[in-house]
Amino acid sequence: MTKREEIQKEVEALYQEGTKLAVAFQKKEEKQFQYDYQRWYTKALKVVSVLAPDRHAEFRAYYEIDAKRKSLGYETYVIQDYIKNVVPNKINYPKFDTRSQTLQCFFNQITILNAVSEFIESNLSNIEGQIYSEIQDGGILIARQLLKVSIRAAGALVGVVIEGHLQKVADAHGIKIGKKNPTISDLNEPLKAAAVIDTPTWRKISFLADVRNICSHKKDIEPSKQQVEELIQGAEWLIKNVF
Repeated sequence: MTKREEIQKEVEALYQEGTKLAVAFQKKEEKQFQYDYQRWYTKALKVVSVLAPDRHAEFRAYYEIDAKRKSLGYETYVIQDYIKNVVPNKINYPKFDTRSQTLQCFFNQITILNAVSEFIESNLSNIEGQIYSEIQDGGILIARQLLKVSIRAAGALVGVVIEGHLQKVADAHGIKIGKKNPTISDLNEPLKAAAVIDTPTWRKISFLADVRNICSHKKDIEPSKQQVEELIQGAEWLIKNVF
């Protein structure tokens, strides 16, 4: 079972747990709703925050009392009110059903969780992409700082960033690379052969590979600061333009 499949299974189990709890609550069969719901909500909130951050605030809003709330009624009642045994004014809302309102909020949360489950593949891919992008940006930032201390080390670090990016491009296009630990050149050639990159881009990457080799392998030649600055700029260009 892959990691994605494991996550899918866990999210589905959490969805089913919430559904059963909601049904029991609706039928007034629950014995300890507050405890069971709090346990479910804590787990579900974390899942939504990671896999669907754009729905996180909405998910919380169905449970958490708005600190800026000015009145309590049908549109502002949340699950936390029920747990705290808070009810609207009986004069203004004589037929207000706290269980019905709580169930509606709970149902909305379960629906959001179900949506996360349906799009988990794309959500995980987006997360992985965001994380990797942050790692790339961090590597380039460190290289710029390292340039003040060691030109060769800065160039070697950027070379790793370029290799990692080109490997992801190859993977995205289904291009198999023969070597276990391919260099920039080992990745550049197959990408050109598969028409993923054009000749000008291939030449630019070839130049970057040469500079990287000077920084990492040719100890008898010292790389210049200008060369490594061009290597860093080239890496930034690749990340933004070659996919």
